[in-house]
Amino acid sequence: MSILYHELREIEASKARELVRKVLAKNNGNVSETARILGISRNTVRRARDGNLEDLSRRPHHSPNKTEHSLEELIVKESKRTGFRYRRLTSYMQKKYGIAISENTIKAILKRNNVKKKTRKSYNGKHRPLYDYEALMPFSEFQLDTKHLLDKNALPKEVYEHMKDYNLPLYEWNLIDIGTRTRFTAYSYELGSVFGLMFIVFAVLWLRAHNVRGLIKIRLDNGMEFCGGSERKLRQWNMILSTLGVILEAIPAGAKHLMAVVENSHRDDDEYFLMIHAERCNNTKTFLYKAQQWQDTWNFYKPSHGKGMHGLTPYRKLKKSKIAINSHVLKFPVLLMEDLLKTAGLITLFFKSHLTGKYVHTKCPKIRKC
Repeated sequence: MSILYHELREIEASKARELVRKVLAKNNGNVSETARILGISRNTVRRARDGNLEDLSRRPHHSPNKTEHSLEELIVKESKRTGFRYRRLTSYMQKKYGIAISENTIKAILKRNNVKKKTRKSYNGKHRPLYDYEALMPFSEFQLDTKHLLDKNALPKEVYEHMKDYNLPLYEWNLIDIGTRTRFTAYSYELGSVFGLMFIVFAVLWLRAHNVRGLIKIRLDNGMEFCGGSERKLRQWNMILSTLGVILEAIPAGAKHLMAVVENSHRDDDEYFLMIHAERCNNTKTFLYKAQQWQDTWNFYKPSHGKGMHGLTPYRKLKKSKIAINSHVLKFPVLLMEDLLKTAGLITLFFKSHLTGKYVHTKCPKIRKC
């Protein structure tokens, strides 16, 4: 009988207490005999007889260190809105609201409020990472993408209008190293394959100048600013870039999930750079200066909670790898592609005539008052 009571107690406390009351009634209310039969103490029998069937709450009457209700609501709201879990949410709350709160506290709040983690599973339910993040060497795997800055769905109306009125750059070129999450950025007024190849060559030469000696693989989409889905053009580019030890890999059509790392960075550009600083820029020179500051902040001070990063900044992750590459490689100069076009004119003419289509004249103002 004692085994039955304890088994019921594990399953449901109310059923176990009902059993105690039934045995107690059969023994004419004899507490000691009931306790002997069930193998429990007399106090347990009395609590079942005199108390409620359900367990009482174990919540303390006074919790001086409990998180304020308003703050807890804010954390739950931001978690549901952003989809962040406790580690990224800790950093996010510090940056956005200046609230320093531990990861364990946020973890407990999300668990208490039953905030579920958003997950995506493959067809067979198994997780398939894009890379072996833990074994990845710095500056060996990259993702390259462009971003149209005048996005009405991402920017407030006043920021959108300001960028149009002051003729600020329209496109961002973003190359991200998967191993350290270091980014290399440029801007332009036009998209074109001339700019695409020039940006790749310039970024790779910067890496080679800083002792990056291994094979460089760059994954890109099928945009017209790159190879536009042309196998012939991709082979031509790979032939040229092979002299620099570079291999381009174009993703299949519709497989944007293969570009997840660089795509996720676009959201940070909107929230931490464009929404805040774009309205403070009245000319291209100021915009590029602010963009340089944002890139330096990203590379040296912004922690990443992506896979394999463990909350480290790109600078810290590079140092942790103990690879013989100077951290100056993170200070990539943010530039305007139209300016690079003027500087590298002879190289561009060769690219334009032999490797790419017809170059469309840029809308970049010929005379910029910077």
